[in-house]
Amino acid sequence: MTTREVTAESRTPREVLAWSRDLVEPATRAAVETLPESMRRIAGYHYGWWDEHGRPADASGGKALRPTLTLLAAQAVGGLATAAVPAAVAIELVHNFSLLHDDVIDGDVTRRHRPTAWSVFGRSAAILAGDSLVTLAFDVLAASGHPDAVEGMRVLSAAIQHLVEGQSLDVEFEDRRDIALAECVTMAHRKTGALISAACSIGALFGGGRSAQVDHLRCFGDELGLAFQLVDDLLGIWGDPVSTGKPVFSDLHNRKKSLPVVAALNSHTIAGQELGELYHSDRPLSGTDVARAAELIDLAGGREWCRVQADDRLATAIHRLRSADPPAGPAAELSGLAGLVTHRDH
Repeated sequence: MTTREVTAESRTPREVLAWSRDLVEPATRAAVETLPESMRRIAGYHYGWWDEHGRPADASGGKALRPTLTLLAAQAVGGLATAAVPAAVAIELVHNFSLLHDDVIDGDVTRRHRPTAWSVFGRSAAILAGDSLVTLAFDVLAASGHPDAVEGMRVLSAAIQHLVEGQSLDVEFEDRRDIALAECVTMAHRKTGALISAACSIGALFGGGRSAQVDHLRCFGDELGLAFQLVDDLLGIWGDPVSTGKPVFSDLHNRKKSLPVVAALNSHTIAGQELGELYHSDRPLSGTDVARAAELIDLAGGREWCRVQADDRLATAIHRLRSADPPAGPAAELSGLAGLVTHRDH
């Protein structure tokens, strides 16, 4: 084993995430500083850099999973992480554009243990701040001077279109009763898998990867993205509020048609039928109702289905990663990171 492999494999997933933040956050801050003051103020609050009055704060900016995948994907094809920093910043900006809009759409008042941007600055201001971030992402890629910047912009644009389609389906599902499980999986692929897939493929592009390597890493990200969403949906029901930053049974209070819910509704079980009656009633759901809904999802097999699917998708993702023939160090770190985000407490 080489010194390089020992050094890379000695880093835990959390150390890798910290390394990524050290590389990406200064560049992200520099990019956000170029925004108009009104948009910069909201974006900085959303990232946790300052409070609503512009005073310095030290709130969590999230895990930075996607930009970390971008940097590691560059290394996985034999490139330098530093070459992929603009790509990682662009991915991070698009992700936070989606979070700003998602919070408005879902009406969530808490993210990362503090009030959401829209609940502080208003819905319209938060939407416009999200628009500013997604526009800035393309500016960052264009200004990178990388020979594959244009291709990276195409990949990112396609991912955003898929993301928006997935979000649209998610909203549409709120008013529908007849949602097939395959439809819900497609929605999750679009809403979450698309950007994680783009993070890996753009990272591989900026690392100088061969077309086959880029494709394998794209598929790795797509499968990992779905596994991530499966676990995230479990956390949306059973996650610890201390870890998630959201109230217990958060998704059930909103009658969200998440993957475990739809799996249970399509289970053809007595528990699934009772869940359908409860979920589709016209009255507001009480605390007792949502607790019962969580129990019914479990009884109908929705919780276990998600766990099995997440494990299967992770295994497929790791297979595609190995097919890209990455060096041992980046391979170990990508595998470790994938394991971390798909085996959270749920």
